Amino acid sequence: METSVIERVCDLLDECYGSKKWDGGRPVLDELIYTILSQNTSASNCDQAFRELTRRFGAWETVMEARVEDIADAIRAGGLANRKAPRIRRILQEIFEQQGRLDLDWIADTPSSEAIDHLLAFDGVGRKTAACVLMFSLGRPVLPVDTHVHRIATRLGLIGKCSADAAHDLLQAMIPPQRIYSFHVNVVAHGRRVCHARNPECRPELVGGCVLESECKYFAEQYRFG
Repeated sequence: METSVIERVCDLLDECYGSKKWDGGRPVLDELIYTILSQNTSASNCDQAFRELTRRFGAWETVMEARVEDIADAIRAGGLANRKAPRIRRILQEIFEQQGRLDLDWIADTPSSEAIDHLLAFDGVGRKTAACVLMFSLGRPVLPVDTHVHRIATRLGLIGKCSADAAHDLLQAMIPPQRIYSFHVNVVAHGRRVCHARNPECRPELVGGCVLESECKYFAEQYRFG
């Protein structure tokens, strides 16, 4: 049976960056807060903000009761602190109001569709954030579509021009569940190192610049004349 385009793409990424396997993650609530902090910033800045937030307050109950200004000061390294701080505190308050405790571990026993709907009800949580929580915390085969995944999937021709929300459904249906984790992690790495938003390193003068050239619609249209 002929190998599908998406399987060839997964194979090429795994050969280049290594096949990634989920081996455990943070508790669900920790992952939710971490993912909110990761929005519109680098992984290193997010890590610094999360470390400082947990170091300074110690427990989510303390964060929930803290002043927004103090939360913002703790997460300043992650960027957009004045926007993220009230969201984080409000989410913690909502969880406590709903459950009487700060705990989302029950989501591990909930179908992914229901878990996503629950997470989407929080202000500031979109499809990507919800998918990140399920994939990184619980190892669920739920694909987060960030800017790298959206851009590269479009350039490859896996999807047409569409919104990120539409891309979630299209790519989720296309990628074998057992390959979703490695696909996401490796595509993000590829987007950061090679397939940049501007000046992607697949130009003819950069021989062997991109491992996905053979499968890429963008490369074929831009550089394969005749």
